[in-house]
Order: sequence, then C-alpha cells, then structure tokens
Amino acid sequence: MNFLRGVMGGPSAGPQPSGADTIQKLCDRVASSTLLDDRRDAVRALKALSKKYRLEVGIQAMEHLVHVLQTDRSDSEIIGYALDTLYNVISNDLEEEEQDDSEEENSPKQGDDLGSQFTEIFIKQPENVTLLLTLVEEFDFHVRWPGVKLLTSLLKQQGPQVQQIILVSPMGVSRLMDLLADSREVIRNDGVLLLQQLTKSNAAIQKIVAFENAFERLLDIVTEEGNSDGGIVVEDCLLLLQNLLKNNNSNQNFFKEGSYIQRMKPWFEVGDDNCGWSAQKVTNLHLMLQLVRVLVSPTNPPGATTSCQKAMFHCGLLQQLCTILMATGVPADILTETINTVSEVIRGCQMNQDYFASVNAPSNPPRPAIVVLLMSMVNERQPFVLRCAVLYCFQCFLYKNHKGQGEIVSTLLPSTIDGSSVSAGQLLCGGLFSTDSLSNWCAAVALAHALQENAALKEQLLRVQLATSIGNPPVSLLQQCTNILSQGDKIDRRGSKVQTRVGLLMLLCTWLSNCSIAVTHFLHNPANVPFLTGQIAENLGEEEQLVQGLCALLLGISIYYNDNSLENYRKEKLKQLIEKRIGRENFVEKLGFISKHELYSRAAQKPQPGFSSPEHMMFDHEFTKLVKELEGVISKAIYKSSEEDKKEEEVKKTLEQHDNIVTHYKKVIREQDQELEELKQQVSTLKSQNEQLQVTVTQQVSQIQQHKDQYNLLKVQLGKDTQHHNSHGDTLQMNGIQLEEVSKLREELEDWRNRHEQLQGQLKEKDAVIENLKSLQVEMGTEQSSQLSSSGGMEHSAELQKELELLRTQIQLQAAEISKLQTENQKLQATNTAIDPALGASGAVASRSSEKEGRLLQELGELQSEVKALSEEKASLQQQLDSSSSTVAILQDEKSKLQQEVAEAKKEQDDLLVLLADQDQKLSALRSKLKDLGMPVEDEDDIESGDQADEDEDGDEEEQD
Repeated sequence: MNFLRGVMGGPSAGPQPSGADTIQKLCDRVASSTLLDDRRDAVRALKALSKKYRLEVGIQAMEHLVHVLQTDRSDSEIIGYALDTLYNVISNDLEEEEQDDSEEENSPKQGDDLGSQFTEIFIKQPENVTLLLTLVEEFDFHVRWPGVKLLTSLLKQQGPQVQQIILVSPMGVSRLMDLLADSREVIRNDGVLLLQQLTKSNAAIQKIVAFENAFERLLDIVTEEGNSDGGIVVEDCLLLLQNLLKNNNSNQNFFKEGSYIQRMKPWFEVGDDNCGWSAQKVTNLHLMLQLVRVLVSPTNPPGATTSCQKAMFHCGLLQQLCTILMATGVPADILTETINTVSEVIRGCQMNQDYFASVNAPSNPPRPAIVVLLMSMVNERQPFVLRCAVLYCFQCFLYKNHKGQGEIVSTLLPSTIDGSSVSAGQLLCGGLFSTDSLSNWCAAVALAHALQENAALKEQLLRVQLATSIGNPPVSLLQQCTNILSQGDKIDRRGSKVQTRVGLLMLLCTWLSNCSIAVTHFLHNPANVPFLTGQIAENLGEEEQLVQGLCALLLGISIYYNDNSLENYRKEKLKQLIEKRIGRENFVEKLGFISKHELYSRAAQKPQPGFSSPEHMMFDHEFTKLVKELEGVISKAIYKSSEEDKKEEEVKKTLEQHDNIVTHYKKVIREQDQELEELKQQVSTLKSQNEQLQVTVTQQVSQIQQHKDQYNLLKVQLGKDTQHHNSHGDTLQMNGIQLEEVSKLREELEDWRNRHEQLQGQLKEKDAVIENLKSLQVEMGTEQSSQLSSSGGMEHSAELQKELELLRTQIQLQAAEISKLQTENQKLQATNTAIDPALGASGAVASRSSEKEGRLLQELGELQSEVKALSEEKASLQQQLDSSSSTVAILQDEKSKLQQEVAEAKKEQDDLLVLLADQDQKLSALRSKLKDLGMPVEDEDDIESGDQADEDEDGDEEEQD
C-alpha cells in the first residue's frame, strides 16, 4: 500500500519515479497479483493516470486491461475501472476538452491519430468487441455505462470496421437495442448516441435496428420528453431517426406502413404565442422538418414518395405544416425550412397541390398562401434563403400540375384580371420588370415553370398585353421580355445584370421550345435575330460567355422549331445567317459554354435551388434538363442541308399525322371506355331497380293473397249468417239431407263388417296352412338332425315362428279395433234413434233443432274420420295379407329345398354304406391271405379291447399326476 500511496501522490522521501515507470509497475501488479483487491487498486491507479499519460497507459496497459475484462467478470468494480481506463485511452473527447490555447496547432490531429491507432490495436482481435457486447448486457451501472461509452468511442474512431464486427456477431445489434429500454436515462441517452454511430452509412445495420422496433421506442422517447419542447435527448433521437431513414427505401416503407407518419403530427402543433422560442426548440423543430423531408425527398423512388405524401395529407400533417407557414412570430430559419418541407410534400402530388392552392393567409381580406409567398419572393428586403425557399415552393406547386399552371397563367390573361386584388400573375410581372436583378431572375424562372411541358399555355401566354406608359400602345409580354433583354446594359439595376439577362433568356428558351407559334411571334420582331447574332458574334468576358451560350440556344430553338411560316426567317436563311455572321463551329462552341459552366453542374444535381449567395443564382434545375435535351439536337440541325431538312420535315409531318391518328384513336377508345363505364353503371342501376321491383312485386302478391284469404273468410262468414237467418225455414230440408248421409254411413259400415269377416276367414286359412308347414318342417328337421346337422334350417324355422307371432299380435290388435268400431257404431245407432223423435218435434222448438244440427254435423265429421281410419286399416290388413301370402310362398320354397337336401343326403348315405361294405370285404380278404401266409393277425374284437385298455391306463396316469 505504501507503493500505491506513492503513486497517488502521497508524501514520500527520495526521488520520484517517472510516469512511465509507475505505469510499468502498475501493469506488473495487475498481471502478477493473486489478490483481487491488489489488482483492483492497480487498475484504479491506471485509470487515474490514463488522462495525463494517455500514450504510456495505452501502450503498456491495454493488453492487461483486456485480460482483466476476460478473467475478472465476477467483480463489477474492477471491470468498470478497466472500461473507464480504455475509454480514456481511446477517446479523443477528453483531450479536446483539456487543450489549452498555448498548445501547438497540430495537437488535435495528433490526438485523433492516437485514438485511431489505439482503436485499431483494440479491434485487431474481434473477440475484444464481442467481449464488450457481452459486458454491455450486464445490468450493473458501473459496467454497462462505461461499456456503452467505450463502444461509442470505438465507432467514432473506426466506424466501418467496428460495424462489421458487430454485424457478424450473434445478436450483436439486438443486444445494443436493449439499451433503449433501460430505465436509467443516462444509459438510455448514451445508448441513443451509440446507435447513432452504429447506423452511420450502413444500410444492413439500419434495417436490423429498424426491425428491432427502433421507430416505436424512439418516438416514445420523443413523446415522453415533450416533442419539440424537449431537450437534447429529442435532438439525439431525431438524428438517429434520420440515420435510419435517409436513403434507405426499405426503412422508409416500413416507417410508412407502420403508421409512424401519423405520430409525427403532434410535433408541429404550435400555439398562437410563438414568442421566445428556445435555441433547443428551434433545433428540434428544424430536425423534425428535415425528417419529414427525408420521407418525401425527390431523390426517393417516385412510388414511395407519393405514398408518403398521401399519408401526410390524410393524417393532417400537411395541414399542420401550412398552419405553421401562415403563423406569426415563427423564427425565420424555421419558416424557411417549413416552406421547403411543404414544397416537397406537395411536389408532384395533385391532391396535396390542390389543397395548398386552397390555403388562405389569415389576413383581411384573406389572400391565397401562394400570393403571400410570391410577395415575399419579389420583395428584395426579405432574406435571400427565404426567397429561394419560396421559389422552390412555387416550382413544386407547379411540378406536373397542369391545373395549377393554368390558374397562374389565367391571372395574366386580359379577361380574368381583377384590379381590386393582387394576383400571382401581377406579382410575377412586377418582379420580372423590377430593378432588382434577383427578383427578375426568380420571376422569370417561376413563369418558366408555369409553362413547363404545356404547349397550350405557351400559346395562351402570347395573348398577354402590357401597358408600358401612358399614350403608348400595349406591348405583348414576349416583346417586352426581348426589349428588356436588348436594353439590359442601359437600365440601372441592383445586383448582377447578367443574372437578369440569364433569367429572361431561360424564360424565352422554355417558352419557345416545342411551340412553333411562339417561335413565329418571336421572329416576327425584326430586331430579335440581329440582337442574338450580335451577342453571339462578340468576343466578351467570362461572365458574358454564359449569356452568349444562352443566346445561341435561343437562336437554335428558333431554327429547330421553325415552321417556315415567315419567308424572311426560314430555317435555311437563318442557317445561312449563322454561317456568314458567326460560323457554325463558333456557334456550336458558344452553345457548349452552358453545359461546361460550374453553376450549371450544381443546378443539375437536385431540384432545390441551393445557392450560397445571390451571385451564384444562375441556372434552374428544370432548365438544365431542357439544355441537355436540346443541345445535341440543335448542333445537328445547324449542320443539316436543306434537303435533309425537307426530309426531316416530311418525316415530322408523317410522324405528326401518325400521332394525330394515334391520338384520335386514343380519344375514340377513351370515349368508348367512358361509354362502357356509363353503360355498366346503367346496367348496375337497372339491376338494382329490377331487384327492388321484384321485392315489391312479391310483397304485393303476398298482400293480394292475404286480401283474398280475408275476402273468402268474410264470404264464408256472410254465408253462415244468411244460413243462420234462413235456418227456421230450411231445417226440415237440412235434416232430410243429414238422414240420407246417416243411411249412407250405415251401409258403408255394413260393407266394412262383411269385408272384415272375409279377411278373418282368409287369415284363418293362412294360419292353417302355416301350421301344416310348421309341422312338416319340424318332421323334416328331426329327420335331417338324425342324418346331418342342419343348423341353418332350424334358424330359419325360428324366424318363421317369430313372424307368425307378429302376425297373431297384429290380428289381435285389428280385432280390438274392430270391436271398438262396433261400439262406436252402436253409439251412432243410438244417436240416430234419438234424432228421429227430435226431427218429429222440430217445428215445436227451433232452438233445439239448431243445437242438434251442430251435434249432427260434429257426429258426421267424426263418422267420416272413422271411415277414413277404417279404410286405412283395410289397406294395412291387405298389406299384411300380401306379406303373409309371400311368407307362405317362401316357406313352400324352403320346404321343397329341404326335401331335395334330404333326398340327396339319403343317397349319399346309401353310397357310403356300399363303400363300407366293400372295404370290410377287402379287409377280410386281406386277413385271410395273411393267415394263409402264417402272419399273426388280430381280430377286430381284440383290437378294440386293446384300445380300450390303453385308454384306461392313460386315465390312471393322469389321475396320479
């Protein structure tokens, strides 16, 4: 302990050892000590020295510290000290904090190299990183937190190498994902920083982290911390989300399908009072807006971008962003980023573009948001970044939006101009002709986007007339642009004069491309072609070369899209003019200045205008596409002869005719499709109507049937009433009819009795026949049992006996029913006898006769039911007779078969007896021969007695056993 006290700075006598010697002794102590306490104290001392003597500790102690991590896993304290020491050696953060102003300039670079070298030494053995991953799984704070910090430092120093080791390690990424679920905020927050470094530029790890439920956990942390009002933890989570989503289509699709876009909406809920935003809130909201832009970036696949745009509209995120856009008191950088975000959310999505067109600013009177934004764009007092953002928003609003383009151009046409309010067209014209060069350029590019890929609007814009001054006739917009272009040097402007001319030339090139009518209008002004040729032919400075190239492009467009409607400016004459004044090679060279320019290359990279200063604002992204498309075509057109032009025109005409035919057929097919859709709709409606009508018809039929039944009931009731009223006059007649019916019933009963007696006789005859058959069968069965065992016949006779018993029981039941019918007949006779005096006295008492009529009717009904029952009984008896006759026939067949079998059995028995007699004769003959030969032969009696004696002996032996 005296040694450690000396190391830690305690008082000691004699010369003090150097730092390297002390570290060497501590390393020896760590390597050789058997006691855990000694090793722990030595590692603690190394940790204390690792900040000051970083190089020495790293060189001498790293191997021993790794050994401690491998062997002393049971002691969390020494593991924590070892991890902290390794972190101090590898990390560059501590050195940067402790640097003084007096240190050399190259010291940070040396520190970075030192940390990178130690990291390379540490990860040379991949098992060390795997060991760290297992230590990070420990729940002990003193082990887990230093392990997370050390891993983060390793990833900062040698990111790709460490990422690869973690990627191939089993469950490596999953272990680190558990850090986000740690209840200790320090570890959780450092885990977020670790995952930031882990997911940098590695798509495979990004996918694994995303599918380990990272989105859910990170969004939960953001919500718990207060969304945009949260602290730096929210910032770290948003940076990690950006790492996971940026340029990773798989994770973007997973984020959208997991309904995580809907959870972003609360981030942008900003109140009315937007004063005093903290710097952290501005940073958080800025990162949130950037995260939205990552999902809808123009560089993403179009399908994925469109689906995210639609999801943002349906969940209300776009509406929330527009609310921030129109709110007051929002910081300028947040407003700028919000404009850029809204731009990319609506870009190329018709539904979102239509919504944005309907947004109004909260002013009095309300103005469209587009108008308010354009006012900021053409206002030179607004910040440059904000004006660029508004231009980008306007470009995205018009991108693939023919409806929006038409609405913008319509505000410039004479029939739609409203003098009471400011329109988008008026603002664009005002910016186009202002004295601010940046406003000129922005307005020209915005107007060019209103004409992009829309030939109809290019023709419509030719109708626009401008009033230049009082007393002078109005001038067309096209002519005014060329006038400003030719007088560019004479007008005093703020900013770059080249910028204004470049903007106007881009507008004219976009306007004239693919529009022959606009080319004709342009060439109709005799001053335009001489101005262009003069600009191209001059030898100007570097800045003017760009203008020369654009003038060459405009003149080339005038040649390529020329329909030769003007005699003086036909294609051939313009080519001859170029040959004389400029030269073809010189013309093509000047045309190539555009694509060779540095600012052209920057603008071609992405749609958003990203300019560091107003002077660099020269080219538009969509215009670079147009230049790329037309540069080669115009160069070829300049060198073509008149004959080739004629051939090309003929080919163009045939192609146009073909296109017209194709468009005509497309139109016809489209109309037919519409008609088919309409007919399908009609068929579906008719089907539905038919089903409804069928339902109503069935309902009406049922109602009609109900009405018929009700009518019949009423009719019957009326008949009964009339019958009751006329009962006194017709009683005798009715009674006579009833007496006739009673007599008929009596006759039917007599017939039934006679038939019953006949059936009973037939049954008795059948019983006699069955008894005879039974006796015969019994006799035959006894005979057969004496000769052969005929078990099958006995079973059949038993079945016949059962059937006979069933027949007898049925006959008994029938007899009981017949007796019952006889009793009922007697009752009816008694009632008939009672009816006769009642009929004689019917005139005396009318009421009694009516009661008797009811009783008679009831009795008649009962008699009729009895007659029906008797008829059914008759049918059943007939069936039973038929079945008994069939059984008799079956029995007769069985009898004949049995007789045949008995005869055959007798015959076989006789044959067997004959054979036995023959054998006996042969045996006797053989015995006699044997006796004659002198052989001893036993008689049959002796053999039988010997067999009997053997059997008795066997029985006695069994009893003894």
